[in-house]
Amino acid sequence: MSDVCIVGIGIHPFGRTDGVSGVDQGVHAARAAMADAGIAWPQVQFAYGSSDAAGNPDTMVDRLGLTGVQFINVRNGCAAGGSALFSAQMAIKSGEFDIGLAVGFDKHPRGAFDAKPAEYNLPDWYGDAGYMVTTQFFAAKIMRYMHMFGISRETLGRVAEKAFRNGAKTPHAWRRQPVSIEEILEAPMISDPYSKYMFCSPGEGGVALILASEKKARELGKPLVRLKAATMRTRPPHSFEVFAPSVDVVENDTGPRGTASQIASADAFRMAGMGPGDIDVAQLQDTEAGAEVMHMAENGFCAHGDQEKWLAEGRTEIGGALPVNTDGGCLACGEPIGASGLRQVYENVVQLRGDGGDRQVPGNPKTAYSHVYGAPGVSAVTILER
Repeated sequence: MSDVCIVGIGIHPFGRTDGVSGVDQGVHAARAAMADAGIAWPQVQFAYGSSDAAGNPDTMVDRLGLTGVQFINVRNGCAAGGSALFSAQMAIKSGEFDIGLAVGFDKHPRGAFDAKPAEYNLPDWYGDAGYMVTTQFFAAKIMRYMHMFGISRETLGRVAEKAFRNGAKTPHAWRRQPVSIEEILEAPMISDPYSKYMFCSPGEGGVALILASEKKARELGKPLVRLKAATMRTRPPHSFEVFAPSVDVVENDTGPRGTASQIASADAFRMAGMGPGDIDVAQLQDTEAGAEVMHMAENGFCAHGDQEKWLAEGRTEIGGALPVNTDGGCLACGEPIGASGLRQVYENVVQLRGDGGDRQVPGNPKTAYSHVYGAPGVSAVTILER
């Protein structure tokens, strides 16, 4: 079976754009991606769209054109964009289609995400007690992890410092100013151990990707950026996830719990015929600084606890052994849920094309990895190769 290729990419800058709806941002990204691919809307054979709070993506056809195209909406928490991409590549792999669109957008109001207990099969008292406020869960999870594996609060600060430094070099990022580690660590505490700079913010943005069969990509004359693997997995038993009402009691609790990210990552590497050491650049879910730390290990790039040394030695910097979140990740770009996972893939295509400008990974990268994680314990992973 031939590879699925990404032949066009488009993005609407992340952050806050007053007067522009989420759908409009998705349309902007879709038009940019089609222009990049050198195609027009009537050539698009199908579309998968993701949005959590800004309306149904299929309504984009009002602006793009009423061609009768198959357009399916996807909603899957923070993994919505990755799930749209997974669905799109499966449509091409089936042989039914040659070229299609994966698009995601969102426009969240200011403040924390307003998740509802009933959406996650939880009783109303769970929300009444404040447990739907994700900042509290993320803080509890990283506190447990820091205790188990010897991660310092300074390491969390290093993650955030790197994010804002990379974001300052990224045109589509929201936060475009570097922030020193001293300011990050001394900033007001939101949920111990996280200060305000260690959490991402709900935001706005849109991203679109044009996917094509290898045959179609060659017809278009586009450089071949191959989608070697795309996986989406749910949580295993005993995992400790967003909106979990408790931590399961297990016989041996001295090691890490299994996670959806571990499953999605292992399956993606198997599909691609690669291992973590083969990856040149990675985008990892960093809803908060500790998420990047945990996901480095869950995705197989280092052992649990080794992140302390990796961050101190600069291994995840743009010029390091494994550059991570080269556009600043969620911390610098914010998180419009429907678009966030696709932003990671957009950034990886930029890096593989050598178009990263001041944030370009040196050494002519050939492989790129992206990972998203969302409630209530879902994860999506993609591996690209040129």
